[in-house]
Amino acid sequence: MLKALAHPIRLQIVHGLLTEGCHNVRCIENRTGVSQSCTSQHLQRLRSAGIVEAERVGNEVYYRVSSQRMARLMAALTGEEAAVYVL
Repeated sequence: MLKALAHPIRLQIVHGLLTEGCHNVRCIENRTGVSQSCTSQHLQRLRSAGIVEAERVGNEVYYRVSSQRMARLMAALTGEEAAVYVL
């Protein structure tokens, strides 16, 4: 998990999913400032590592952090309160 989170963009994506409620590629793309294809590649890496899950609703794919364990790990990495990371 930590290896997948080692990239600053992936860390930013997971942090955004947990704290900002940003859940689709377009929103994540706007928050990170990277292209849609780059965002999708990072999300695929996070999915492969089991950090995020995806759910298709119509034409949109929505992402969320896969577990409370991951939320606690992010709290530890960022030094924030675990209560911020409500799934």
